[in-house]
Amino acid sequence: MNVSIIGTGMYGIALALAVASNDHQVMMWTESEEIAKNYKKNHNFKPFTDANIPKSIKITTDLKEALENVDFIILATSAKYVRDICMSMKKYYNTLTPICIASKGIENDTYSFLSDIVKSKLKAKHMLVISGPTFAVDLIKKEPCALSAAVTSNKAYKYASQALCSERIKLRENRDLYGTQICGSIKNVIAIAAGMLDGLGFSESTRAFLITEAMHDIKELLEKLECNPKTILSFAGIGDLMLTCSSLKSRNYRFGKIIGERKSEAEIEEYLKENTTEGYYTLLSIKGLTKNRKIKMPIINIIYDIAINHKDPKILVDFLINKA
Repeated sequence: MNVSIIGTGMYGIALALAVASNDHQVMMWTESEEIAKNYKKNHNFKPFTDANIPKSIKITTDLKEALENVDFIILATSAKYVRDICMSMKKYYNTLTPICIASKGIENDTYSFLSDIVKSKLKAKHMLVISGPTFAVDLIKKEPCALSAAVTSNKAYKYASQALCSERIKLRENRDLYGTQICGSIKNVIAIAAGMLDGLGFSESTRAFLITEAMHDIKELLEKLECNPKTILSFAGIGDLMLTCSSLKSRNYRFGKIIGERKSEAEIEEYLKENTTEGYYTLLSIKGLTKNRKIKMPIINIIYDIAINHKDPKILVDFLINKA
């Protein structure tokens, strides 16, 4: 099977390696001439990873080349670039080709789900969203990992399974496209809060307190958005929430930690500049989405006040104690 992966971030590289290990041919697309040039010359993705890259993985900066004769596509760019990428893909994309959204987030300006953007811009007939507790570095090391796969068709799940499933990767199918995206997006925001607690010097017990309260709030949000509330119990839900809210491997967690440590605004801006922090982008989206839909979600308001309005991170603890 010929698989194209749009994006050459760490997660895209990890997925490419997983697909290649299943004996598929992989074409990765990047807009960076520098990354493509280095890869073609040295056949590696340094400094992103030292992993050995099989010859079945190729790279291009040409979207037409990336989308020719392809059986399955994985979209693995940052959420904020998904609309622009889809617009560029449109003239080369076959609407019957299954497309997998591995990006996590909700668009800032429109509060659109990524699946809606892909559907409206590409007219895709077979889509799925993958989300779950999988750090890129762990996928690369071939640690046992699991993902929720929210699909629109049996064909989408069939191709995703062929591409990704192995003795080390498990997919669990569901049909809750929006709920899976909400869980996969909002966990990055909660991870920022967990990092704040760490930065403030609080223990694992306090972070477990946060995670439990966040679970209840996410479940209520799923219900209000007419999603399946049980999705919070999936790999995309509690699985990813537990992982991202408990590890310094998470860039969102590390971002929250430096806020909790009361680093200067200049240091915080520098971190955001040097690290793709999806939770920061998603925080703006979730805040806008809940306000637009007239849904009360106080935990998001508190995180927003700290991360965006520079309030004292200590108010997070006061909020948890006094939360109804």
